Amino acid sequence: MEKKHLNVVCAVVQEGDKYLCTQRLRSHKKYESELWEFPGGKVKEGENDYEALIRELKEEMDWDIFVGRRLGCVEHEYPDYTITLTAYLCRGSEADFKLFSHLDAKWLTRDKMEALRWTAADRKLIETIF
Repeated sequence: MEKKHLNVVCAVVQEGDKYLCTQRLRSHKKYESELWEFPGGKVKEGENDYEALIRELKEEMDWDIFVGRRLGCVEHEYPDYTITLTAYLCRGSEADFKLFSHLDAKWLTRDKMEALRWTAADRKLIETIF
């Protein structure tokens, strides 16, 4: 059986020399449970990447963002699906965000990101775009 393929976008939100890193909720899937990621989500049919990012961050964090240039894209195969993960450099609004779909969030410099346990696709992305 062919694995499901997901097109996912993520926001690399930059503030000064720091980037927003978010921790996924606990899940029965060990390969993603409580691991770190850049916020974002699946691109729905009929939606472009920019629309998906704006919608996902509004839904998951009640936060308005400005989506800038595309930073890079990686492919990864998880046990039950494959993913194309595309990152965009983003800027957040002045308002504070909320964590509806994440356990935690940290603003970290690139060198401090290494200490976090990232999802496999996001780790690949970090190696690609930084």
